[in-house]
This record gives sequence, structure tokens and C-alpha cells, in this order.
Amino acid sequence: MTETPDGAGHKPIYTRRLSDKILLAFHHACDHDDLETARMLLECCEVAMNNARQPMRDRRRVAETLCAAHERLWFLRNKDRVAADQAAVEAG
Repeated sequence: MTETPDGAGHKPIYTRRLSDKILLAFHHACDHDDLETARMLLECCEVAMNNARQPMRDRRRVAETLCAAHERLWFLRNKDRVAADQAAVEAG
């Protein structure tokens, strides 16, 4: 609990889940091509999502979110290979 200026204790009110904040930082790291930081943040996000108490109906969305993040990181790490594959397909 945190203390307010008048001394009354209260729980802080959060508007976003921890995993959402970590995922936002992950995308920020990807945008700045800091792939090692992005990898570590993705690991932290997985831990936060696994530790969160979520209803079963939300588990599919969580899995899809993590899958998309892993795909983004993979494409950023392998962008040269992806570009070469695309060029080969276009060349016919």
C-alpha cells in the first residue's frame, strides 16, 4: 500500500496490465532495432502473462499476442533472409 499526503493508505489504481506495459516496451525496442532488449522484454512479458490470473476465455488472446510478438522478433532478426527469399520468389 502507498501512503497519501493525509496519511490514509490506499492501493494504487492501474489502468493497464503489467504484461501490456512490458509488451509496449518490447515494441519500442523493436522499433529502435534493439533486438537483445526486445528478446529480454518478451521473456519478461511471458512470465507476467503466465503469472496473471486470467479467465480461460482470455488465454487464446494471450497466446495470439505472444505468438505475434515472437514472429515480429524473428522477422527482425532474419530480415536479410526474408528479403532474399522474397527476391527469389519475385524473380520466379
